[in-house]
Parts: sequence; C-alpha cells; structure tokens
Amino acid sequence: MSKSEVADSDGGSFEESKEGQPAGNMNEHCCNTASPVKNKKKSQITDLRKYSTEQIKVMKPSNNIDNSFKNMKISDASFLNDLDGRNACSVCGKSRKYFCYTCHIPLANIADKIPKLRLPCKVDVIKHPREIDGKSTAVHAAVIAPEDVQIYTYPDIPDYSSEGNVLLIFPDKEAIHLEDLWACLEKQTHRRSQEPQVKRTKPQLPFTRALFIDCTWNQTRKIYNDERVQGLQCVELTSRDTLFWRYQRGKPKSYLATIEAIYYFIVDVHTNVLKQEYHHEYDDLLFFFKYMFEKIHSIYDKDTLRAYKDV
Repeated sequence: MSKSEVADSDGGSFEESKEGQPAGNMNEHCCNTASPVKNKKKSQITDLRKYSTEQIKVMKPSNNIDNSFKNMKISDASFLNDLDGRNACSVCGKSRKYFCYTCHIPLANIADKIPKLRLPCKVDVIKHPREIDGKSTAVHAAVIAPEDVQIYTYPDIPDYSSEGNVLLIFPDKEAIHLEDLWACLEKQTHRRSQEPQVKRTKPQLPFTRALFIDCTWNQTRKIYNDERVQGLQCVELTSRDTLFWRYQRGKPKSYLATIEAIYYFIVDVHTNVLKQEYHHEYDDLLFFFKYMFEKIHSIYDKDTLRAYKDV
C-alpha cells in the first residue's frame, strides 16, 4: 500500500503534511494527562535536522513502540491487503475503502470477514460537527460492535440528563476511577452499604451506557457544558500511552485515540467492575486500528515519525 492509498482509506486514516508526516488532527478523545518523560537518551533522538526549533519543542514523547500489540489477540487483517481499489457502500452508495464511515458498516465484499463483538454496556460517542468523519477512529467501534455502539454528531444528541446510570468518560475534577464505581453509585443511590453482593445472581453493571466525547480538547467544553449531559457521573481512565500515529501538537502521550479510550474502558469494566479475568474478549476492537498502525509503520520509519519521537 502506498502513502496515497493509506491516506485514501477510511476511519483513522491520515493525510501527509509538508514535512512528510501524518498531518496533525486532534479529533480524538482526550482522557488523561501524563507526567513529562524523564531521562531521555540522546541516542533515541534521530534525524532532527529537518525540523525547526519550534517543531522540536512540541514533539510528543513516546515509549518504544516495537511489538505494541504482542499481548493482544487481534484477528488477522491481512486480507485487507488484497482489496483492489474502492467500492460503493451498500447503503449510501459512496466510495469507500474498508467500511463506510458515514453509515458505520463494513463494505459488503468483506463484511463476513470483519470481526463482530458484543460489549458489556452500550457506548455512545458524541462527535463535534467540525470533525471529519473519515479521520475519527470512533467509527471502528461502531463497525465492529454495531449493536452496542452509536455515534452522534453534536448538537443532535439524546438528553442523557434524564437517563439513569449513564457514565461520561471525561477527566473532570470530580471524576472517579472505575474501581471506585460500586462504592460511589451505592452512596449516590443510598443503597444500604451492608447489602451483600452475593445477592447478585450474575455479574451486573451498575450503569447501562458509557458516553465518550470525540473532538479536540478546545471543543470539548462546549459539549461537556451542554445541559443534556449535565449531572452525569464522570469517569477518568487509568493513564496509558497512545499508539496513535497522527501527530498531536503539544499533547502528552496519554492522549488516546477514541478507539483506544473505548477499548481500555471496556477492558477496565471487565476486570475492575465485573471482576472477571480478561481473556482477550475485546481485543478485536483494535482490529482496524492495529491494521492502520502497521501500515503506517511499513511506510514510515518510526524514528522519523513525530508522533513517536523521544525528545
């Protein structure tokens, strides 16, 4: 696959900037911050002469990205390499590469090969209207888990304030971590603290839906302050490093792509809320993300990609 072919693909694709890098586009969910990288080795910094001083200052630090998915079990996506050109979406008729990022369905010629998942809860994504559909990785979740993931474009969103047990995945100052969710919700609903958990005949979630905001950090506040999402319990994810290939100016490495945030949230729900051992049940949420990641790195040298630069 050439650079132009990668740039012409769907959901989470990139455009090449003047410096020969995937162009910056922060249309991704921002869930955590990270402390500055310490003890940077000079040997890790390569080929910086072609960048200006200002560019070097804002380069995002990252850890070693080799074997990034080695502990996951993600379905083989090599058949995507055999696709020749683009095809029409069976619903809207528009030309697409792997899936339609408008209709959130895979192309008919590969639909039976795309993994399908059921999630432990419903996931809604609110996308800012200025964000480009084809650049967001949120659509990956809607394609792979169509029965559980819904994407809305702001301001056309449901009134979540009238629903019970909806979580907003957002690092508000009052946000809690998932491992504290049971205690927090029991306190809010005035449950008797002595009620034994053995009364639950099977693992159940104390919420029905998780809400993600998919936009730049500057655009987030407008959606967050909307009265239709006011009063929701905010949850902050445990900090992880992003593998997102699109360079995000001045942002820490813990600013995850939306699909990464959804994946880690679901895994944390499985282990920290349902208290079950994780056996890679949801790794395929990263099916398209891993495929695009590997394509990017087959074309570009990771030592020259600014998104993975240690400076």
